[in-house]
Amino acid sequence: MINVTVLTDSGHQYIGIEMMGHAGFAGSPAEGQELVCAAVSALTLNMANSVEHFTDDLFKADEDDEAGGFSFRFTSTISSESKLLMNSLVFGLMNIEEEYGEPYIKVCLKEV
Repeated sequence: MINVTVLTDSGHQYIGIEMMGHAGFAGSPAEGQELVCAAVSALTLNMANSVEHFTDDLFKADEDDEAGGFSFRFTSTISSESKLLMNSLVFGLMNIEEEYGEPYIKVCLKEV
């Protein structure tokens, strides 16, 4: 399962994301698992690349391909463009969770 933790500040603004896991095992692909992996990866990497390309916002990002880990966190003030990109990412991830749910993906919010 992909566990997604959306990091928020005290004002409920999205300030980062942490993900860990895989939607399933590559050796026995179940219906939806490859789609979930691809969709989550595409949404997340597009958000990070878009923040880097279209804004001047500072962030820290790390990934662990083997464990299926990815983290992204803003380290400066967040522009309106980055807020929109984060809102879009979270909206997309929640839609995937609603459509496929367990055992593929779980999204939760965490105030930090």
